[in-house]
Amino acid sequence: MATQASPERDIAIVGVAESDEMGTVPNKSSLQHHAEAAYNALEDAGLSKNDVNGLFTAGFSTLATAEYLGIQPGFTDSTYVGGSSFVIHVAHAAAAIRAGYCDVALITHGQAGRSTRARVPGDPNLPGAQYESPYGIIGAPINYSLACTRYMHQYGEERTRQGMAEIAVATRKWANLNPKAVMHDTPMSFDDYHNSRWVSWPFHLVDCCLVTDSGAAIIVTTAERAASCRKQPVWVLGGAEGHDHNIISMMPSFTSSIARETGPKALERAGLTHNDLDLTMIYDSFTYTVMVTLESMGFCEPGEAADFVANQRTAPGGEFSLNTSGGGLSYTHPGMYGSFLLVEAVRQLRGECGDRQVQHRGDPAQNPKTAIVNGTGGSLSSTGTVVLATD
Repeated sequence: MATQASPERDIAIVGVAESDEMGTVPNKSSLQHHAEAAYNALEDAGLSKNDVNGLFTAGFSTLATAEYLGIQPGFTDSTYVGGSSFVIHVAHAAAAIRAGYCDVALITHGQAGRSTRARVPGDPNLPGAQYESPYGIIGAPINYSLACTRYMHQYGEERTRQGMAEIAVATRKWANLNPKAVMHDTPMSFDDYHNSRWVSWPFHLVDCCLVTDSGAAIIVTTAERAASCRKQPVWVLGGAEGHDHNIISMMPSFTSSIARETGPKALERAGLTHNDLDLTMIYDSFTYTVMVTLESMGFCEPGEAADFVANQRTAPGGEFSLNTSGGGLSYTHPGMYGSFLLVEAVRQLRGECGDRQVQHRGDPAQNPKTAIVNGTGGSLSSTGTVVLATD
């Protein structure tokens, strides 16, 4: 069920950070990435672990995380619906704070996704093992390519392919401006895109997100606590969440995600419209994820995403600021990416992004004032959306 969030500015994000190293970091465990990100985010906020009384994470036990960090939380939430979980946690943290369960919430994620890659044996009794795996539907690239193939059939292969190329190249340009991005020093042209090797048709390698080791953390608190924190508060204006399937064969429509509900709901709860947004951060596990999410959230009509992103509209200098960190495609993606979307959105709203800093749409002399963040989880299964703003 979606969590109602008030447009009143009573809940703020006051700290964000990544782990110390990202990319290939074979000497650090997932817990170490959790801890580094958490302590860096607390430092960013001017708080200590002793201030934390709410702990949120996904894909990893909050028991293990709290023990490793030396935290004894009075509220804990381990909602796990894939990479969208951390965006959903922001709305959950806001609800918990308003209900009085905690007043400083730490949302943390760490994953040695590259250095500890291994296929974990699945439960043969689960529906996916019974009804998909025997037919070769195994793993995210195949799942997402199945949905993308249907989209191509419905809206045209060549047009869809060009839209995917536009997204991959534009996102890489943002990464080239981000010193923390794994692909910071690796430019990419349209020829590079079309010549990259196939992974699962219709996906080239660069249609797929990176696999890295990294962590990220977010600190959420009250307006009262935010007033004494180190950085400018970023207000949580609205949020929504949902999921409509688990395995890909049960997806109601391969050409529309549940963001069709969470995006409009989050905007409505924030009291904003698409035209009020300065920055959009969309989970980019694959280039297709971005296309279907743009349409589902209402930025463009079904089948029009390729036109929406044409001519490098989402690249640096373009009129639509999208995934300005370099995204999961070119910045980092340890397995779940939602927390990193929030880190970049907050930094952009605080004006901390250097060469890749974007501006307010109405006044280029100002930093952006509003951002929407949409996370996707599972096999296009879940989404969480939050709307953020500064004063």
